[in-house]
Amino acid sequence: MKGKSKPSSGSSFARKLGIVGGLGSLAGGDLFYKLVKSRAVLEDQGRYHFLFEQHPFKDVLMPLDRGANMTSRKFYVFQVCQTFEASEVNAVLLPCFASHTFREEIQEEIGIPVLDMVAALRKHIDHIAERGSTLGIIASDYVRHSGLFERYFGNDFKLVYPDDNEQSGLMDAMYGVNGIKDGYLDGVPLECVYQACLSLQDQGATIILPGMTELSLICGDLQRRGITALDINEVYAGFATSQSGQLTRPPFKLGIVGGVGPAATVDFMGKVVAHTPAGRDQEHIKMVVEQNPQIPDRTANLLYDDTDPTMAMYATCKRLESAGANAIAIPCNTAHAFVERIQAHLRVPIVNMLTETVEAIAQQYGAGKTVGLLATSGTIKSQVYHEAARRAGLHVITPGVDYQVLVMESIYGDHGVKAGFTDGICKDQLLTAAEHLCELGADVLILGCTELPLVLEHSEAYKIKKHTVALIDPTTILALKCIELARENTVKPQALVRVSYRKALLGQ
Repeated sequence: MKGKSKPSSGSSFARKLGIVGGLGSLAGGDLFYKLVKSRAVLEDQGRYHFLFEQHPFKDVLMPLDRGANMTSRKFYVFQVCQTFEASEVNAVLLPCFASHTFREEIQEEIGIPVLDMVAALRKHIDHIAERGSTLGIIASDYVRHSGLFERYFGNDFKLVYPDDNEQSGLMDAMYGVNGIKDGYLDGVPLECVYQACLSLQDQGATIILPGMTELSLICGDLQRRGITALDINEVYAGFATSQSGQLTRPPFKLGIVGGVGPAATVDFMGKVVAHTPAGRDQEHIKMVVEQNPQIPDRTANLLYDDTDPTMAMYATCKRLESAGANAIAIPCNTAHAFVERIQAHLRVPIVNMLTETVEAIAQQYGAGKTVGLLATSGTIKSQVYHEAARRAGLHVITPGVDYQVLVMESIYGDHGVKAGFTDGICKDQLLTAAEHLCELGADVLILGCTELPLVLEHSEAYKIKKHTVALIDPTTILALKCIELARENTVKPQALVRVSYRKALLGQ
């Protein structure tokens, strides 16, 4: 079930809001109605686009008693939020107090804000009530005993609830046969809620807070009888259509195009973990990886016009994008020859490992340096490193033909890195090519294939016979940049501090 506000040409920028229906069909529909007729929407109808999603939910009729199991409800809410995320919704409204007891769990797994209904209520109360006043709560047994209202109001207000007999009557009026949830909005159910509100006023409550979204359906009747009851759907709609309804961004999630090659992917992830300053698991970066070794070989395409990997890389990136990635890392140097043609069709950035590497070299060693490149023949042919280096004022040199054969053998040979070897003949071949570049004048070498740092680690001063050379690991540079992006975008920036390239690469 879907609905949307009528667009107009006069809107400034669109705001698409998703409403999770099905947890209380009438209350969800009432929220949709109050969104459409809210002042902000009526003043600029073309700005707002609403999606209302309601799917079959087997536990919808389950009374929310004290011991209610939330597992099915959690999964339902998560699945609907995933649908909204795929529809590029800006934020989600969740009109269900029981679901707000686990809203933060959902938020951790969803890349768009799930607007906090109880925070909206607290913001409204701060405008109309004095600190220290008494608030009456009409809520289900489950919400009442979850401590939800105590977390938001308990430090600044006195909270009172109906006594046990009145609470039992409320539950029946709401969830019983011919109850408010089924659309019976007058008669016995209304009278039961009214009497509970009177008892809360007798306890000193100046305002009645709703802990059941269905109370919005009878709020007008209660107010006409002199009860100072709040309409949560009206409050929530106002919150969602105002700037104050914006939430901080969800935790940063890094997408990784894996399998190019498989061992290099694991190495890259290890470097992200190793360089992230974290004191506990929860302070590390969220990562989503598609390990797809079936992406056609990048070097074979560039050298021999074999199968083009662009479509497979693009499809992988789109799946990472759909999984909520805020940025994408591709731990493969040669794959960056295809990044430019893919990036234009993505909504999230690919962190360019080659550009970051060249900029880090220029920052650390200064412009004008001669930099040797140890890479696949495909990377060299693509000239992607050469172009990045020219922009940074660096001069790149590559091995002669015979020495480049040794580099390719160290990567693709029977005893090469892609075959699982990191020592022996593959290392000897790589060192021979590295020595050759040193003799040509290079004092900085880029380990320009993500498998090569598995053989030679980053080093400020690596001895190769009579030469001392700096070895630069682009995988580590990429990891550091991704950590920096996480620091800039995370909800809790104190968990990730800026790390200089030099200190991080030196292990300081």
